[in-house]
Amino acid sequence: MKNYEGFLLIVVVCAIVLLIGAMKKKSELLINFILRTVLGLISIYFINEILKWQSIDVLVGMNPITALTTGMLGFPGVILLYGIQFCKFL
Repeated sequence: MKNYEGFLLIVVVCAIVLLIGAMKKKSELLINFILRTVLGLISIYFINEILKWQSIDVLVGMNPITALTTGMLGFPGVILLYGIQFCKFL
């Protein structure tokens, strides 16, 4: 009976360690998503300002869809959004 309790204790400790590792990884993913979203929206703002200054009418709006796109894809998502707008402009 004593060996069974020791084995159970080892299993519980291992499960706790794995749970802590999984929680750390999920928070890291959330922080990366938020960082990509914020930097993507900032870059969209500045690119829109540069395009307005150059009198080019290819502008990307800032809304939840563009925020999700930049959050999931990062800077390639920003380029994708401008590519879609450019194709729509033609």
